[in-house]
Amino acid sequence: MKFNVEITTVGPMANDLLTAGDMVIFEQCEMEALAEVCFMHTKGELKDNVAVGDKVVIGSEAYTVAAVGDEAQHTLATLGHCTFKFIDEPTTELPGQINLKGADVPVPKVGDIISIG
Repeated sequence: MKFNVEITTVGPMANDLLTAGDMVIFEQCEMEALAEVCFMHTKGELKDNVAVGDKVVIGSEAYTVAAVGDEAQHTLATLGHCTFKFIDEPTTELPGQINLKGADVPVPKVGDIISIG
């Protein structure tokens, strides 16, 4: 496993972003406005770089990495942060974004595991 964490908090507007196909995760987010749209999780360690073709599991839904933004490795390793975009595109719109292809957009909840491997 390259990265494995458990969702601890779901911001009150986090699911609103899911309707647009975006899931923002953070280990901790001090900015209240941003925390409202985030899925917070336990401390995790990025043990290896995320790569195209890696499997990502969110709760019971499985996805395949389609693209990794230029800053996603750094933000995931240092802040536990990235934006999962549920779109099968070979390039990202944002530097901290990871595109995922596969199942429908998940409905994550507290206690769900996010794993990359």
